[in-house]
This record gives sequence, C-alpha cells and structure tokens, in this order.
Amino acid sequence: MDLLIAAAARALASGDPLAALNRVALRDDPPALALRGIAMAQLGDLGRATALLRRAARGFGPGQPIARARCAVAEAEIAFVSRDLAWPEAALEAARATLEARGDQSNAAHARTLQARRQLLVGRIGEAERTLAGLDPASLPAASRAACELVAAGIALRRIDTKAARVALDRAGIAAREARIPALVAEVEAAARALDTPSARLIAGGRERPLLLEDVENLLASEALIIDACRHGIRAGDVTLSLATRPVLFALARALAEAWPADAARRTLLQRAFGARHVDESHRARLRVEIGRLRAALGNLAKITATKNGFALKLHHQRAVVVLAPPVENRHAGLLALLADGEAWSSSALAIALGASSRTVQRALDTLARAGKVQSFGRARSRRWTVPSVPGFPTVLLLPGPLPSD
Repeated sequence: MDLLIAAAARALASGDPLAALNRVALRDDPPALALRGIAMAQLGDLGRATALLRRAARGFGPGQPIARARCAVAEAEIAFVSRDLAWPEAALEAARATLEARGDQSNAAHARTLQARRQLLVGRIGEAERTLAGLDPASLPAASRAACELVAAGIALRRIDTKAARVALDRAGIAAREARIPALVAEVEAAARALDTPSARLIAGGRERPLLLEDVENLLASEALIIDACRHGIRAGDVTLSLATRPVLFALARALAEAWPADAARRTLLQRAFGARHVDESHRARLRVEIGRLRAALGNLAKITATKNGFALKLHHQRAVVVLAPPVENRHAGLLALLADGEAWSSSALAIALGASSRTVQRALDTLARAGKVQSFGRARSRRWTVPSVPGFPTVLLLPGPLPSD
C-alpha cells in the first residue's frame, strides 16, 4: 500500500472524509476508488459512493478476494444506511465468510455487526442475538466495538431490559469517545435518550400518566393484567396472549380494561369494536358473539360478566387492570416509529420491516402525507420518505419485535 492510500485510510478511520479525498480524489486505481467511495458515503452522497465501490470491486478482480469482500461490506453498509433492505443478504454473508477465512477479523466483525443491525431493524431479534454472539467486542477496534455495543443495546431495548441496555450504551459511549468519531458519539447519545424519554402511557382507573421504558419493564414484571396497546397483546405474569391478528377482540379487551373496575356500556363497546354509530339488534348479536370469543381467548386470565348496562372484567386474583398505550395514538404508529429514526426510507423497505405488502404501506404513506405527518422526495424508484418531526414519539415499543416473554 502506497503512502497516499495509507494516509487516506487513516483519515477515513478517524472520520475525516475530506482529508481522505484530498489524497486520492484524482486517482482511479481500485484502492483509491474504494477509499473515495467510502469518503463519499461519509459525506452523504450514497449513490456516488455505491458506484465508486462497484467500480473498485470490478477493478480488484477475482484475484483479490479480500479487497472485493471489503467493497461488498462497504456497499452493504451504504444499503443499510439508505434503508435499501432489498440489498441481498447473501452477498454480505459471503463477504463475511471470505474475510473470516482469510484472517481479516476486523472487517469480518464489522460485517457481522452490520448483519445484526439489519436483523434488528426488521424485528428478527433472535437472529440478531445469534449473529452478535459470534463476536468478542473486547478484541475489536474502538469504532467496531462501539457499533457492536450499540446493536447489543438495541436488542436489550427491544427486549425491554433497561439494565442491560444501559450497560451496553455505557460501553458504546466509552468506545465511541476512544474512537474520536463525532458522528459515532452522537449516535450513542441519541440511542441513550430512548431510556430517558416517555415510551408509553399507563391508563388505569380513568387516569393516565407517562412511563419511561424502565417503568414499563417494572410494570411487565408485576402481577397486573396488562392490555398492551403497543404490541396488541394481553399479559398477566408469565402468560402472554397476542391479539395482533384479532383487532375486534383487542378493542373490546381495551374498552373493558379502561372501564374496570366498573362495567363498559354496550354502546361504548359497539363503538370501540365496530365503529357503530346507530346500534340495532344485529350489532348487539355480533357483540355477544365477539364477547364469547374474547372469553374463550382470555381463558383463566380473567372472566367477563354481563351487567345491566354492558359487560365487566372480573379477575380470579387480586390483580389490577391497566392499559399500556403509546404516548401518541395513531393508526399508523408502527410506520411512524420506523420513520422516526431520521433516515430516508423507501416504501418497499418499510414494507419489508413491517412485514406488510408494499401497496398497504404506500396507502398508509399517502394518508400520512395528506395529514402532513410524513414527507417525500425523489420520484419513482428513488422516492424516499421521512418524518418532519414527531415530538416525544417513542420507537422502542412500536418497532417490529417480540413480546418480552417471547
């Protein structure tokens, strides 16, 4: 490696892309093209960066597999940052395997961290944990160690394990400051703010109050019967019931919980579950059927008894009944939670992350755009979506992922 290439590489490692470009901007050999691509990525010109990395990979040829693998990892990172979730995972896995087999453990670790970050983003928490388990953060350079700890903190946040998240974020902060990369330090600080921002509302006895994520963790560890409007499930102790695919039953359960210990009027239940404005006998019959289904779903968690005015929850044990709700109620809360990371998303990437069809996501984006809650730029395949600002909008409890007991 010549002196200019080495100096440019050191500048990029320290987060100074302009210094790197000053050394290799006029060169077109493959190492210079690769460094120029990484520099352009750090400056935010992701399209140009991808083109340069692909030129570099072609220039290295099959006789330089390590250099080609490094280009593939850099391109995968650009795809992740630009939320191009359709970028082939197999290419990153192949690059990581090549780097590990040929002894480039530092870049192999970076590739593994990148894999875990992508898996975490789309809610594959177990896979992210297994991917990260193959790394020893203590053996990594400071920047890679910070990235690894950030992923560990993200997994802990999705699992609602605040103690583990704080420990991982503390380690990430130490590593980021050691690396002396301002953008990395800022990323760690932004992640840490999730622990000090209200993540949910507690609704009980006709009152509500905000909860930090640590408060949510304590609530989930209690004996209360929790109607979780963030994950659309019901929890009591170690028992978790998901109603994510049964919205009518969940709406009834939430209405009954908000009225507890009193009963919920039939008209209220019909409005909440079916949106009925004018109640007739067919609505009442349907309500009886759905209440029967909810009784069966609840099993031993609680009973539902009929009253003169409607229905009421009756618990087998001396438990409280509470509703855990997002701080901001919105039909498309999960979509807004993904956009709240500040990155520019394509509709196809949002569909992959949410596990929904592209058409469903596009309709939701159009609705939110008309309401002024999201904005787009670009056209056709290059169109990207961002959120202008969602004050106090949390992401942890609304992002794709399992219930804490899963």
